[in-house]
Amino acid sequence: MSIWVIIPISLPVFTITGIWVVYAMALYNQHVCPVDNWLYNQSCEEKLSLQRGPVLCCTLDNVPLISKCGTLPPESCFFSLICSTGSFLVMLIGLLRYAHVIEKHQNCVLNTAGLSTCWICAAGLIMVGNFQVDYAKVLHYVGAGVAFPTSILFVCLQSALTYRLAKTQREYNVGHLRLGMSLLAFITLVLSGVFFIQESFALQHASAIFEWLFCIIIMLFFGTFAFEFGDMSGDTLVVLARGGGVQGFSSSDHKAEEAGGPNHHYQPDGIAML
Repeated sequence: MSIWVIIPISLPVFTITGIWVVYAMALYNQHVCPVDNWLYNQSCEEKLSLQRGPVLCCTLDNVPLISKCGTLPPESCFFSLICSTGSFLVMLIGLLRYAHVIEKHQNCVLNTAGLSTCWICAAGLIMVGNFQVDYAKVLHYVGAGVAFPTSILFVCLQSALTYRLAKTQREYNVGHLRLGMSLLAFITLVLSGVFFIQESFALQHASAIFEWLFCIIIMLFFGTFAFEFGDMSGDTLVVLARGGGVQGFSSSDHKAEEAGGPNHHYQPDGIAML
């Protein structure tokens, strides 16, 4: 198994653990209310962070949305770090997946679109993490409006690409897994968005829960690339170095080039056909 498999596994491990640590910090500092709290008030006599006692007075400002958990320091610092690092890993996984498809198969519209949506999603994630919702609401919502739809589009494209390239039963099983995760992610995102705009306290709290589920599913989806990255080699980097223009490049092709010697020249497809 290739050492490259560590990269897709590290993303869900790091991000999922990280956002739960941020939630625990926000809960400890009484910046948000617990996930199991379903009772909210229109207003409270004291801010949540100043309250003492077993029973807390919560308002909609204390709903444990992921962004709310990372709004105030010190948890906001860790939230920005997690989102920035996660964004880098998302871009790296998307790029390696793009090159690996070219290496093992050939480039296609689905592959190129997958890379594009992946990088756009990463850009939105950076904005979400570094523009806190209480202090830069417009930029934060712009980032969320970019990251959430493109992440759904990315998982759908990758699911379709997996089926298109599948040749063995194992690869079809991976496609089934990704399709199921894509459907779950789409459902949770829709429910989170619909409940978020409602006035009901219970529905807004449910929106936060579905948002957590959505993000966890998306991160786990990236972890499924460990199946392909286990077969990755240095030839993938060669594809990137050549600008992704070599289709179906493999180690056997590389050996053939070496066997051809210095007088062996690569012929374009059009000349080869002639």
